[in-house]
Amino acid sequence: MTQLPARYDHVGSFLRPKYLLEARAQKSRGEITPEQLRGVEDRAIAEIVKFQQDVGLKSITDGEFRRTYFHIDFLDQLGGVKTDIPVTIRKPDGTEELAPPVMKVVDKVRHVRDIQRADFEYLKGQVAAGHTPKVCIPSPTMLHFRGGRAGISKQAYPELDPDFYDDVAKAYGDELRSLAAAGCRYVQMDDTNMAYLCDERLREAARSRGDDPNELPHRYAKFINKVVAQKPAGMLLAMHLCRGNFKSTHAAAGNYEPVAEALLQEMDLDAYFMEYDDERSGDFRPLRYLPKGKTAVLGLVTTKVGQLEDKDALKRRIDDAARYAPLEQLALSPQCGFSSTVDGNKVTVDDERNKLRLVIETAREVWNVD
Repeated sequence: MTQLPARYDHVGSFLRPKYLLEARAQKSRGEITPEQLRGVEDRAIAEIVKFQQDVGLKSITDGEFRRTYFHIDFLDQLGGVKTDIPVTIRKPDGTEELAPPVMKVVDKVRHVRDIQRADFEYLKGQVAAGHTPKVCIPSPTMLHFRGGRAGISKQAYPELDPDFYDDVAKAYGDELRSLAAAGCRYVQMDDTNMAYLCDERLREAARSRGDDPNELPHRYAKFINKVVAQKPAGMLLAMHLCRGNFKSTHAAAGNYEPVAEALLQEMDLDAYFMEYDDERSGDFRPLRYLPKGKTAVLGLVTTKVGQLEDKDALKRRIDDAARYAPLEQLALSPQCGFSSTVDGNKVTVDDERNKLRLVIETAREVWNVD
């Protein structure tokens, strides 16, 4: 198993600067060209790389500054995939929730172009020596969970197993090989579906689509392993378990117990970023399934509000987690990104800086590392 760059890490996305949002709006109105927008993105990414390095992070992302959504922008570039842009729903209590996009597989899934390579090459060129550029991509399970069997063309795939899973894994493998050829050694897959299968409401939604929520985690483990089997040598492959993060809201709750065995023992991944910022995620007992050689990154610091956590309280929670998994197999991070969509969470740039510094300081003290 490949090890993380440090005992402290982050999930990847950051608040977009105002000038970048304005440029995106100009592009949507046809006032600037795609090339001009990319130039603005380049400037913003250079700034967020410096921000991360100045804070003290070892793994560095592009902040997802070229994306509108953490998942759609990637999945739409796979051959055979069509997604409907999600809409914002205002709930009775006045809060907003992003309705999940409807992703459809309309043809055979295939890798028709390099998706992240040019973006990675620019990122790599901005990252200083001693730091590791990280690429974040959506999990392949997202092509199945949201729509289930009904969201996948029966003409293209009369049976899902093995053809659909093999084709998606091959497409992901092609992308990982493309990234590796450019020098990428760290990829994080963002997965909402395993976390959603911890929530009884969403488990029932899966049942209504004809899926068994008790069987799905094990099927997804086999699916992920088809991707892992194609992972280039020397590449660290991690998964972030997301419970929803749109504008500081969440979509799922529930203890990890229903998925823990499939997630931690059956998936051949190197690391897991697990959201544990409040009671929504339950206790740490599911970590007992963590095998030797794998790392669980505890997302104890929330990105949803600016209020700073107490360092001693964080240390007590890490001690609690270490009752179920060895301390040397644990690490610390924020629970999610600060801006999973272009809209961003209800925090400030100063909040981002303070939260990350807290993560780094706490980890350095707990694990006695630089």
